[in-house]
Amino acid sequence: MHGLGSGFDALRTAPPVACMRCTLRDLCLPLGLMEDELDHPEIQIGKRRKLVLGQPAFRAGDPFEMIYAVRTGFLKTEMLAADGRSQVTGFQMAGEVVGLDGIGEGFHNSTAIALEDSEVCQVPFNELEALAEQEPSLRRQLHKIMSREIMRDQGVMLMLGALRAEERLIAFLLNLSERFASRGYSPVEFHLRMSREEISSYLGVKVETISRAFSYLRDVGLIAVHKKHIRLLDITALKARLATPATGKSPRF
Repeated sequence: MHGLGSGFDALRTAPPVACMRCTLRDLCLPLGLMEDELDHPEIQIGKRRKLVLGQPAFRAGDPFEMIYAVRTGFLKTEMLAADGRSQVTGFQMAGEVVGLDGIGEGFHNSTAIALEDSEVCQVPFNELEALAEQEPSLRRQLHKIMSREIMRDQGVMLMLGALRAEERLIAFLLNLSERFASRGYSPVEFHLRMSREEISSYLGVKVETISRAFSYLRDVGLIAVHKKHIRLLDITALKARLATPATGKSPRF
């Protein structure tokens, strides 16, 4: 199996990740557990694994055995489109889970690749599922994570079907802003780990269109851009451009 194999065998001797000591526990799988439940050694089933830039955590077609919580760094997921091109389907940052795509069919439908040197906590799904049968709070959290992934997929479909190019870019930047803020980072100034080609693939537009959208938002004073460094100059105005008359809310993804 690509991406795990001997690398995972070597990690069998590594100490298990103690979820109660993890700085990301409030964003990850153990969110639904009580303090006393975190003390159970059976819950500490994750294994840390380092990924270098460009290294896959798993590839499309690999047997589904693990789910992965991003501890540090940034990952992207991509699938092979009907025309043979790679289509970016998501970007995962620290505290988020990837690999759930394999639950239904028993193999991964996408490939997850590190956008920078990263570390993941890989959790054997069979063990997690068995533990969830014993721990109702963990089962609820697992269901919550699956539901969140479904909601995110629906949000992306809504965005691709209803928004113009600059609106798609605004939604993407605001989504990153919210996710960075939830981790204690600045919601208005951050560094993009992904290329414009990867952003354009994810948003379903040509890279030239994304470049023009960046330039437009800069020219009207909504963002400042220096290479991959982004500063949101007016979040309220950015959100106003996405608010729909019916709900007054921005799309979620």
